[in-house]
Amino acid sequence: MAESAPQSVPDIPAKSNDPVIVIGGGPVGMRAANEIARHGRTVTVLAAESFQPYNRVKLTPLLAGDVQFGEIETPRANEGSGRLTCRTGIPVVKIDRDNRRVRGADGTLWPYSKLVIATGSHAFVPAIPGHDLPGVYTFRTAADASALLARSFSARRVIVIGGGLLGLEAARGMRKRQAHVTVIEHEGRVMPRQLDTEAGVLLADKIKALGVSVHTGVAVKRIEGAGKVETVHLASGEVLPCDTVIVCTGVRANTGLALDAGLPIGRGIVVNDRMQTADPDIFAVGECAEHAGLVYGLVGPGYEQADTAAAVIAGESAAYGGSVPATKLKVIGAEVFSAGQIEQLEVAPGVRSHVWRGDGQYRRIFIRNGKLAGAIAIGAWPQASQAQNGVQDGATVYPWMLYRFRRTGLLWPEEALSVTELPASATVCNCTGVTCGRLRDSMAAGATSADALSLATGAGSVCGTCKPLLEELVNAGGPPKPVRLFRPILALSALAALAALVLSAAPRVPFPDQFTTESLAQWLWRDNIVKQWTGYILLGLTVAALLIGLRKRLRVMDRLGSFDLWRLVHLGIGLLAAAGLFLHTGLRPGANLNLALFTAFTATVIFGALSGLTTGGDHALRARRIGTARKPARRLPTWVHIVAVWPLPVLLLVHVLTVYAF
Repeated sequence: MAESAPQSVPDIPAKSNDPVIVIGGGPVGMRAANEIARHGRTVTVLAAESFQPYNRVKLTPLLAGDVQFGEIETPRANEGSGRLTCRTGIPVVKIDRDNRRVRGADGTLWPYSKLVIATGSHAFVPAIPGHDLPGVYTFRTAADASALLARSFSARRVIVIGGGLLGLEAARGMRKRQAHVTVIEHEGRVMPRQLDTEAGVLLADKIKALGVSVHTGVAVKRIEGAGKVETVHLASGEVLPCDTVIVCTGVRANTGLALDAGLPIGRGIVVNDRMQTADPDIFAVGECAEHAGLVYGLVGPGYEQADTAAAVIAGESAAYGGSVPATKLKVIGAEVFSAGQIEQLEVAPGVRSHVWRGDGQYRRIFIRNGKLAGAIAIGAWPQASQAQNGVQDGATVYPWMLYRFRRTGLLWPEEALSVTELPASATVCNCTGVTCGRLRDSMAAGATSADALSLATGAGSVCGTCKPLLEELVNAGGPPKPVRLFRPILALSALAALAALVLSAAPRVPFPDQFTTESLAQWLWRDNIVKQWTGYILLGLTVAALLIGLRKRLRVMDRLGSFDLWRLVHLGIGLLAAAGLFLHTGLRPGANLNLALFTAFTATVIFGALSGLTTGGDHALRARRIGTARKPARRLPTWVHIVAVWPLPVLLLVHVLTVYAF
């Protein structure tokens, strides 16, 4: 539980061992505090709201009645040696940079060694006549959600001004309370920053199908009522009756504290790549921070900034290089994905786009200089996370990928969709900014279930769309596991590789110039009976190896032992066949048919040995990011091994026929 403020704090100068103070208990502020504590520092969070720190993204299900407040609280860090204390109901009113301390509204003083400003933003209410009438609400904080929750019991006609993400979510919450809801957006489509026109229309149709009216391309002229809200007048002249208005027209950064402290302010608190303000001991993160001229209004970039600030405070070398705006949520029941500066990309010169449509779904990608620059999707898209990472990294989009996308809606082959294949930097949970690397670190630390991963990292705790990815990652099992009997597989494969080296590189064995009865070479390679026997033995070994190679197709062999055991037998026969080839030929490949047969045998042994080595060492290779669970390193040598085997039956048959016919 959150702790109340102390009655007093001594007025003493700040010391280097004083705690790190975080101003703001929102998602980004708590992320920064958790990460700083995980690095072993003592952290105190001063939260202005009286509520236990919570996840703002979950205010909509709270309003809709899908969750209780306790389910949206922000979890505390369980890792590291630091101590995290959260003080709620303490608005900070002053930053004293000279004495390195902050003052609470109750007069308490809090010394700091480092200070993180995470004050977020506040709802922007435009100067619409009548905006101050009773019955007009904003939807930004838990207090707003509580007020709307109380209002929902009597609200019958609700108008939401603003068709952005927050406005649509407010509409969903009130619609689930059985109110008649109308959304008004002055732009020509809903979610204009994240979607193009066609996607906006498609999303609006899905919203209308749920019973929510949508007006786009029209502005609100005024709100009227006799002592309370009664009507909303549109610029088109239409008058809409209502008893409740929710204003969701954007946010503005909370910069007052930093401005009073003399820190540079633009649209937000100006920070460098280390998230430091003009005062190197003061950091700013989240919606109140302005980095490289940009203020991000999404929680994902805020989490990245919080991680950077925590690492810098811990003495590490870290830098924030900016974020790609990305949204991946269920908006009023419809899955919506957007990555990149869509508004700018639609009008930017030199940008090409490609569209896929199918069964009520819509996907569009933007290509600039051959690189993925943006992506949109309405409806489920299994490759959304990969597309987001592709936009972030500027992934190259090749012509065959465009062909696949236009035909199937997929940029990458379906087999490449596994989360286990994603690099450590890839974002798995878009809502909380949790990467694959962080999830794997938590798994290594003991988080062995999707719920444990969610609790440890916050992934999947908001919209829940990444929960299947967590399940897939957990089921993949952390560090790769070796195949059964991998040591004998490696040993036999190494011997087969040595045999292949001999077959391909050793000089041919010299034959004696004169007949000698004691000569082994004369007996092996001049005696017709011995040549026939070594030939038949080699033929038998080859046929046996071919039959065992069909082990996966002949299910009757399941009763004769495990696949791993037969793999060893197959390797052993292959090694014996290499020896048989030596005994039969003396490493003399001959010409024409004999040369083709010798070459096919040698290639089969070479790539069979490589296949065995990569099979036995698959776990070690994947641990070094060579190959993946779905695309193991053994795939290429195995297929070449199979291709090399195909000519052998025909070549052997022709060889036997020519020997006995001629």
